[in-house]
Amino acid sequence: MRASLTRGRVFTYENGLLLILGLAFGIAFFDRNAGSILVPFIEHDIPLNNTQTGLIGSALSITWALGAYLIARWSDASGVRKPFLLAFLLIFSVCSFLSGLSRSFPMLLLSRMVMGAVEGPFLPVCLALMAVESSEHRRGINAGVMQNFFASVLGQSLAPLLLVALAQTFSWRAAFYIAGVPGVLCALAVLLWVREPNKAAQASLDAPGVGGSGSQMGLGAMLRQRNILLCCLISIFMVTWLIMGWTFLPKFFTDDRHLSPAVMSYLMTSLGVASALSSFTVPALSDRLGRKPVIIAFCFLGVLSPLAALYIQGPPVLIGALMFAGWFGSGTFPLFMGVIPGETISRRYAATAMGLVVCVGEVVGGFGITSVSGALADAWSVSAPVLIEAGCAVAGGLLCLLLVETAPARVSAAAAHRVAADALRREAS
Repeated sequence: MRASLTRGRVFTYENGLLLILGLAFGIAFFDRNAGSILVPFIEHDIPLNNTQTGLIGSALSITWALGAYLIARWSDASGVRKPFLLAFLLIFSVCSFLSGLSRSFPMLLLSRMVMGAVEGPFLPVCLALMAVESSEHRRGINAGVMQNFFASVLGQSLAPLLLVALAQTFSWRAAFYIAGVPGVLCALAVLLWVREPNKAAQASLDAPGVGGSGSQMGLGAMLRQRNILLCCLISIFMVTWLIMGWTFLPKFFTDDRHLSPAVMSYLMTSLGVASALSSFTVPALSDRLGRKPVIIAFCFLGVLSPLAALYIQGPPVLIGALMFAGWFGSGTFPLFMGVIPGETISRRYAATAMGLVVCVGEVVGGFGITSVSGALADAWSVSAPVLIEAGCAVAGGLLCLLLVETAPARVSAAAAHRVAADALRREAS
């Protein structure tokens, strides 16, 4: 009865925390994309060559990745979450203001790199906090909404519209200043309404049989956990799949498929909508059906987007529909970046494990493989990265086949089945 009452209430701490953390991460993603979106305006005041333009994004990715692991590990070691969230929000807001004050490329680059260093660990610390405060039946969907929904709406859909409008109406500097304000407001919300999770509650949520709490867990011990290693490998391929899509598909459509920029924009918009919808549908399915079957199915489904772009010769509506369906593969990100690592080992090390998965995916996939793919596009054609994108979805799906199920309902059901089977064997003997 208590569980049913909890499910029926809307104004709960769990829902309030989800709203605050989701908005905060969406704003962080908004700020991350601001540097690239405003480049056409920045270069009128600060001359930028192609290498420098690329560094604005790639340097932030590197510090994002390193911060995701190192600072998240610091949060785990200290045993606290709230002070880190407050520091992250204030620092990346200040970095947005500093980006607007920049008078040279080195100052602009430094402000973006510091921003990446504190935005990277923001996601794993939020996911670790959300895992503790989530109802068991909502752990997957909460992670999906917090990580993907708000980032899709604010960072992918609204950021280009709002930032360009602000830059055209005022200036690119004003756009950076205004972009920093919501982070300060979110810091105030965290200060007033977010509570530090109880350490005893964190320990009580450790999943039995899939990783003990232990007194210490170094990097080697963490990677010896089968699911953690697999999630790192899955992250490499699926992060590459995501970044390759957003980076190379627009150019592929206009240069190789000879579609108009307007049609290309509609096709890419369909991906943003799919990303937002998948943020809660895919994790919700995993809460009911189990993490493993859902992540396998949707990783393999991700191959549909690049293959539709490459080979479907029908009307753009058909291409868009197939790409929309395939892009539901982005709904797997909260599972392999947050939910599965968090359910595999002690909550004491949850942020470190999640940060490690993010770090490996960003560095090896987002930076390394994507950079090589760009060189292949110059040497061959822009269809090469699209083919690699399809291969990454297949590789991610194959790795998912090796995961160990962690969904509480499925794990409990399996344990009950084993107990019943043992009882029957004892009776038979």
